[in-house]
Amino acid sequence: MTRRSLRTTVALAFACLVALATAVVGGLSYETAAGMVRADEESVFAGVVNDLQIQVRQGRFTAEDFTTDNPRQNVLPKLLDATRITIQVLGPEGTPVGDGRPVPLPFDRADRVLAPEQRAGAGNQREVALGGSRYRTATVALGDGRGAIRIAQRLSDTQTLLSQLRQYIMLLAGAVVVIAAAAGWWLARRITHRLTRLAAITAEVASTGKLDLVVPVTGDDEIGRLGHSFHDMLGRLGRARQDQQRLVQDAGHELRTPLTSLRTNIAILRRFGELPPETRADLLDDLNQEARELTHLVNELVQLAAYDRDDEEPVDLQLAELAEHAAATARRRTQRDILVHAIPVVVTARRAALQRAISNLLDNAAKFDPDGTQPIELIADGSRIEVRDRGPGIEEDDLERVFDRFYRAVATRALPGSGLGLAIVKDVALRHSGTPFAANRPNGGAIVGFTLGERGGGDGWCAGSGRYRPG
Repeated sequence: MTRRSLRTTVALAFACLVALATAVVGGLSYETAAGMVRADEESVFAGVVNDLQIQVRQGRFTAEDFTTDNPRQNVLPKLLDATRITIQVLGPEGTPVGDGRPVPLPFDRADRVLAPEQRAGAGNQREVALGGSRYRTATVALGDGRGAIRIAQRLSDTQTLLSQLRQYIMLLAGAVVVIAAAAGWWLARRITHRLTRLAAITAEVASTGKLDLVVPVTGDDEIGRLGHSFHDMLGRLGRARQDQQRLVQDAGHELRTPLTSLRTNIAILRRFGELPPETRADLLDDLNQEARELTHLVNELVQLAAYDRDDEEPVDLQLAELAEHAAATARRRTQRDILVHAIPVVVTARRAALQRAISNLLDNAAKFDPDGTQPIELIADGSRIEVRDRGPGIEEDDLERVFDRFYRAVATRALPGSGLGLAIVKDVALRHSGTPFAANRPNGGAIVGFTLGERGGGDGWCAGSGRYRPG
């Protein structure tokens, strides 16, 4: 089955619409014109008949008054100025007098009985056919038995005129449809050529998997916006692929070190019976620690991948309750004192993602301030969530990179961790239309957190999937 292109469909649809509109307008125009012509002809004929009846009633005319060759005595020129009119006269005996012009029509009994009629102006009207033509006739009695006069109007001339008008309208409509089809094709080509280019690029992306193709983006109409959206989509897909490749490469790099250490320790296990007791204990501790680090790294990778495909729906939740719950969990895990300063507000956010981000911030603070005596502070005011510690702080060169995946500052590479905790915080912030931030705290320590969108006017804020309102 041959597929019809969008350009052809648009052109045909445009031509059909124009054809329909032309047919309706042409039909209405023809009917209106035909009605006006018929009404005009009938009005002219009725006027002639009326004038004839008036003249007959006012004067004492005989049949000879309508047939004489003397122009001064013949009254017909004074009565009849209309064209396409046939004049015929009947004598007192009901027989034709003179020649009818331009075409003689046969008389019937209804016409002949008017010849001896006594009342002047009496008459009848009807239509007759002769030689394929139709005539409208009116017979008027002269009165006192002096005969009758009949006038006839040929209707075929009107029909011929209307037929010519109909043919002209049809030819004009055909020309309009042809012009409309050509204009529709040109217009469809202008509309669809950008769609055709987008379709070609889409087909190339589907067949080759390339995401770095140049998308032609022109115009501010719907197709232009489609091109912009497609360009942005390819850009996001390209960045997602790069992130995926980078994640796989970084994960492989991070996994390689603990796996190598595990292989070395497993090789040593083959001589486990030959090792001193203290060495055996150290070896088992190393294996246990490496297993925990691998488990932690895998869990972080799984969570990061899950957030990349997260379809959790935002819900209304009490931020203070969520912060207290995350702090309680961190207290049990880290054995640290954590103070919570949270404004009682209701936010619309993804519960699991937000709790995970807060927990990561608290774990990060405890990890870099393991021997701290001052409590860790968790501050949440609805639009800004931050954790403050009294650890060593963050080097200035590392402030902008601490949220990168697998990034670990030189001074902290000896500490356990995968470098994914703050990367997850960044993902959560971006999914809530916010931004992560990190800064050094006066008198030592760090401030790390994120925002949930930007403050707006009125009594709250709304941005993306996070909304603030007093609660």
